[in-house]
Amino acid sequence: MNIRTLLLSATITATGIANAQPFAGRVLALEEITPAGMPGLQSFAWGTHDGQWLLIGGRTDGLHRRQPPVTFLASGNNVNAYVVDPSTWQVWSAALGALPQNMLEQLQSTNMEFDQQGSTLYCIGGYGYSPTNADHVTHAFLTAIDLPGVMNAIRNGTSITPFFRQITDPRMAVTGGQLRKVGDHFNLVGGQRFMGRYNPMGPDFGPGFVQEYTNAIRRFMILDDGVDLSIDDYWTLVDTVNLHRRDYNLLPQIFPNGEEGLTAFSGVFRYDADLPWLNTVDILGTDVTVNNSFEQLFNQYHTAHACLYEGTTQTMRSIFFGGIGRYQPAAGGGVQDDTNVPFVNTISLVERDGAGQMTESAIGQMPALLGASAEFIPWPATEQTSSGILLQDAFAGDTVVLGHIVGGIESSAANIFFINTGTQSSATNKVYRVLLVDPTTAVSEVDRKEGALRVTANGQMLNIEATLPGNSKALVRLLDSTGRVVRHIAAGVGAGEHRWTVDMRDLAPGPYLIEVHDEHLLLTRRVLH
Repeated sequence: MNIRTLLLSATITATGIANAQPFAGRVLALEEITPAGMPGLQSFAWGTHDGQWLLIGGRTDGLHRRQPPVTFLASGNNVNAYVVDPSTWQVWSAALGALPQNMLEQLQSTNMEFDQQGSTLYCIGGYGYSPTNADHVTHAFLTAIDLPGVMNAIRNGTSITPFFRQITDPRMAVTGGQLRKVGDHFNLVGGQRFMGRYNPMGPDFGPGFVQEYTNAIRRFMILDDGVDLSIDDYWTLVDTVNLHRRDYNLLPQIFPNGEEGLTAFSGVFRYDADLPWLNTVDILGTDVTVNNSFEQLFNQYHTAHACLYEGTTQTMRSIFFGGIGRYQPAAGGGVQDDTNVPFVNTISLVERDGAGQMTESAIGQMPALLGASAEFIPWPATEQTSSGILLQDAFAGDTVVLGHIVGGIESSAANIFFINTGTQSSATNKVYRVLLVDPTTAVSEVDRKEGALRVTANGQMLNIEATLPGNSKALVRLLDSTGRVVRHIAAGVGAGEHRWTVDMRDLAPGPYLIEVHDEHLLLTRRVLH
């Protein structure tokens, strides 16, 4: 497993705000991890249980090709379900082949809408090749996945079939939309029903296809007693202009009045051109407000994103990690426009203040052209709402773990769509831990590439082994989930191999961080006690 950390320097953004300021003096940092056995996936669904992840659906290749005979091939479907433990980076997998045919076809599709409630992951729609229909379809299914059951089965190599339930409902035939529950109701926002092979020449050329944007918010309850599933209290709002978007980001938001709702950010495509929308749409229950006073210039395609709320100032912060966008920060200031809508490495921040005003700034860069169709999984030990909004007022310590960026497309160049032969991009198996760190203790990527840290547990004793490079004068310490130092283990540790044993018997159960750092090095390992 390879780990390296990249600090996003606290430079002044286009709006004149240093990226340390929104984060109480901390700056954003990415720690790159490539776990052994980690699949390369993009446009997948995920759920969590006991700190571990279930990854299901999506594709194992990169950006889709333009030619109908070779686009969205079944050979690029993800035909497995994976469990990943981010504390040890152990990965387990199970094939989906034993599932009933309708489940098998849907759960290897791309761009399903999904949302987790309690221990159940609900998956809706998705697009892919259907042997049953002998064509590419958008699936008209709602599937409920028992996360504890299926994840235990995957880890133990037993049958996964008992842990899936499914119903058919044509209203669920959506791909490229987003699903979020607020209160008692799920919101299925935007997306499309696409039937047939993708063809950039249009629906009536060659094999042809049917493409129907939903242009809608579909609001409903899922009645689920653990056996039977049904859709109830169904309500829909159609807006053929402002809801005509797909492959976008729908983020939970706490609004200035303290109420939690949703914001639909930009997305694609406009009617008049193959360009993204720039405005946003706020959703509070059945109240829908189009915000034409704000334009989101960066990160318009679906990408990994994180939500932070600072209650003391009533500020809602939304971070977007790379992906695809029309605009990028220009080297000399301002922004540059590329109507080809390329892959970008921009990390941007959208802030909504206590008066409801929204501003956008670029706060850093991904280490490559990454982030499109990736997912951000919040770190469970960091205080957050049930919808995954991280509560910034509760952050403590000089290092705060926000979560992990998982998968997505990595592109070799910004504009590959018209030259794409299937080799210019891929689904990445890299994971990036996202941290807020004190810049006085953080260093550059180059200085962090050496050294190794291994941690094992023996009962309630923690065994630590570290191999440090030359010129090291490292500090070794144990931090709790808030970033508070609970053990000073060693100081001034030089080059070579070192071992320590830490007694954990007096510490509360939960996640902890072993940290080894000096001005040239940062090594970390997460442990569950």
